[in-house]
Amino acid sequence: MSCELLFYGFLSILTPHMLIDDVTIEVQAGSGGDGGVGFNSNMMSLGPTGGNGGDGGSVYMEGVSDLGVLQQFRYKKEIRAENGGKGRKQFVDGGDGRDIVLKIPVGTVIHNLAGAVSREIVKVGERLLIAKGGRGGKGNYKFRSSRNTSPRKFQPGIRGEEFRLRLEMKLIADVGFIGLPNVGKSSLLNELTNARSKVANYKFTTLEPNLGSYRDLILADIPGLIEGASGGKGLGIKFLRHIERTRELFHFISTESETPEEDYKTIRSELGKYNPELLEKAEKVFLSKADVLAPVDVKKKMARLKKLNPQVWPVSIHDAESLDGIKKILDTLNTGKVL
Repeated sequence: MSCELLFYGFLSILTPHMLIDDVTIEVQAGSGGDGGVGFNSNMMSLGPTGGNGGDGGSVYMEGVSDLGVLQQFRYKKEIRAENGGKGRKQFVDGGDGRDIVLKIPVGTVIHNLAGAVSREIVKVGERLLIAKGGRGGKGNYKFRSSRNTSPRKFQPGIRGEEFRLRLEMKLIADVGFIGLPNVGKSSLLNELTNARSKVANYKFTTLEPNLGSYRDLILADIPGLIEGASGGKGLGIKFLRHIERTRELFHFISTESETPEEDYKTIRSELGKYNPELLEKAEKVFLSKADVLAPVDVKKKMARLKKLNPQVWPVSIHDAESLDGIKKILDTLNTGKVL
């Protein structure tokens, strides 16, 4: 099983606090210590004895399984590694500063706001050097020569790297559940996995992405989108980016809607406005809450939707047969077959 699957396999509930998935911080690697200046005071052993300064600590980032670890930066926006120690007399070098390893969720993109290339962590345990510590300076012992046997010169430590970074988490999931608010995505996720998403009959019940594991597949319930989401309306683009990493989209439309075609087009329009590549992802459509209508009416609405996307299935959490149908689809995805 891949690291990503191990990462999400045991993850069923997000942290109870508000999920932070986009944050800007400043990191400062430690500066190198200055070289020392010293002289041997022992008779017959005169000469420079200043030791070298220690190297400054570096800043690393490492991928972990906890989606909530960006919470650590909610109030602490400045991260500084330890400086290297100064060189001392009698050839004693300064100690190296301690490195800092910042834990960030797998799927986080690290944007250097100074214009450097963005990088990302995609595996648990993957570690990247973010800011390198400065080198320690040379002590006066290193500047001795036949012409200058008692140098007082030393080298200052080099300043550590300093960057302003934007950390943008994007979920890595196999299947993304999308649709308007209150179309039953969370309820279905709860039925298929051990997730415990909040469910209620009002808009924006889901304020954070929820994950669940179905066998070896990771399912992500993306909070309900509305018209204008790509422009910031409602929950805005906060969660649209989480759809980018999904392998396939399950698009849910409620049987309670009087305009299922318009609902479908609304979501597709918002996806395209945010990122046209999202429209190229494999997509299956599910007419949810199929138990609230007579079978003949469900078939009529399915026929209308099939004019837009031929892959349409009815589903209801109260109907074991329809649940088995969606499980078969997931099983097919899990084995790599194409429907």
